[in-house]
Amino acid sequence: MNVLWLQSGGCGGCTMSLLCADTPNLMATLADGGVELLWHPSLSERSGDDVVGLLEACIDGRQALDVLCVEGALLRGPKGSGRFHMLAGTGRPMIDWVGALADRARHVVAVGTCAAFGGVTAASFNPTDACGLQYDGDASGGLLGGDFRSASGLPVINIAGCPTHPDWVIETLLALAMDEVTADSLDALGRPRFYADHLVHHGCSRNEFYEFKASAEKPSDLGCMMEHMGCKGTQAHADCNLRPWNGQGSCTNGGYACISCTEPGFEEPGHPFAQTPKIGGIPIGLPTDMPKAWFVALAALSKSATPNRVRTNATADHPVVTPAIRRTGRK
Repeated sequence: MNVLWLQSGGCGGCTMSLLCADTPNLMATLADGGVELLWHPSLSERSGDDVVGLLEACIDGRQALDVLCVEGALLRGPKGSGRFHMLAGTGRPMIDWVGALADRARHVVAVGTCAAFGGVTAASFNPTDACGLQYDGDASGGLLGGDFRSASGLPVINIAGCPTHPDWVIETLLALAMDEVTADSLDALGRPRFYADHLVHHGCSRNEFYEFKASAEKPSDLGCMMEHMGCKGTQAHADCNLRPWNGQGSCTNGGYACISCTEPGFEEPGHPFAQTPKIGGIPIGLPTDMPKAWFVALAALSKSATPNRVRTNATADHPVVTPAIRRTGRK
């Protein structure tokens, strides 16, 4: 299975993340799975006319194209011309190249939230008219349109994340190579379900503090960051705490709130990232599948039962009170 990778409006962070994959040899891992990289603007030697010739061969059918990966948002401006981003040396907007290649590709993959939904590139007043491949924020459409289907019959596969976890990209490509990706493999926003059916909350090292609603009050505190520090781990679809980055890291493990970077519109939450908006003292961003009244009742009960150890450690930068030592055998 061959893969053509293009970069559009973005920072290149998803490629940087991919290069940090927990494997001694990324290219060998892909090759062992039957994945061949036709071209990548940062990783391939081919350049100039050779690349243009390759793209033209893919478009006219002389070169088979199994997977088109696009990293970065698609820049439609000014006024729909796409001339804010021209493919160097061609006089042709990148959005034209992407559209023509997408029509030929067996699968189309958006790598990162910018390519999936517009992401940071589409934030604020969006002067470049940036959008995702098949979404403009959370609205179906984007560059290719909501009805787009690749030659495989699938919509754009949105490996959302800012940046993506390297394993999400590798496992998606290997699953495509084994012809194991179907419509049922994707969630309602086109994200691979193997990671998007989880929440960042799953496996979070701060879950004991969450259960007792023992909250962090400032950066470096050990407590749950949902109540005061803006954490959206109970709402964000990803397995970051089940699949640690580089074997051990995640945003919450590093002491920073989850900002829900796999979701459309995360870049403009309407409040500072590290603050939790509230109404009547109740956080707006409650767990996705829990009624507000239930959460309020549970929170009140949990706080009344919080052990001193958990309450004290929640607002400290290291464990101050250790777990009690008790016999655990039956009596």
